[in-house]
Amino acid sequence: MNSPTPSDKAHVPLRELCFLAIAAALMFAAKVALSSLPNVNLNALIIILVTVYFGWKAMYSVGVYILLEGMLYGFGIWWLSYLIVWPVLVIVTMALRRTCSVIMLAVLAGIFGLVFGPMMYVVYFAVLGGWAGFLPMWVAGIPYDLVHGISNFLTVLLLFRPLSKVFESFGFTQ
Repeated sequence: MNSPTPSDKAHVPLRELCFLAIAAALMFAAKVALSSLPNVNLNALIIILVTVYFGWKAMYSVGVYILLEGMLYGFGIWWLSYLIVWPVLVIVTMALRRTCSVIMLAVLAGIFGLVFGPMMYVVYFAVLGGWAGFLPMWVAGIPYDLVHGISNFLTVLLLFRPLSKVFESFGFTQ
């Protein structure tokens, strides 16, 4: 019996790859569609769903989404933060995905929304000279972080189960 090669381990079935690509496109399209509502988006919901059903493969969707964001809005300092922030949500969801309820996933999404701003500004802290660049941006963003946290909590709480049924109708399991 042959042992698996590195390329075998990296193999993603076409059906899953299509779903992961659709998830990335949905994140991007929803973000653009909801852009008139500051910090209200479906990204946390979609990333949590994809991570629950596809595990680490969710990083493919996140990577494509981040690339699309950079292509539309430009590759600025904020984009470097996206390379850190969105994968963190996948990592935390991976740690919790087998043991938590929809309520816990909604709480995770809410907390993620609350700390999204400070996590984004870590790169600004490094690039713009410490607390002088970080603190004013963080304080100015607190109202937006509150909106982000509340909207993330509500979208996961209200939409996780119905969207889970969609995933399961395609034969994907948690």
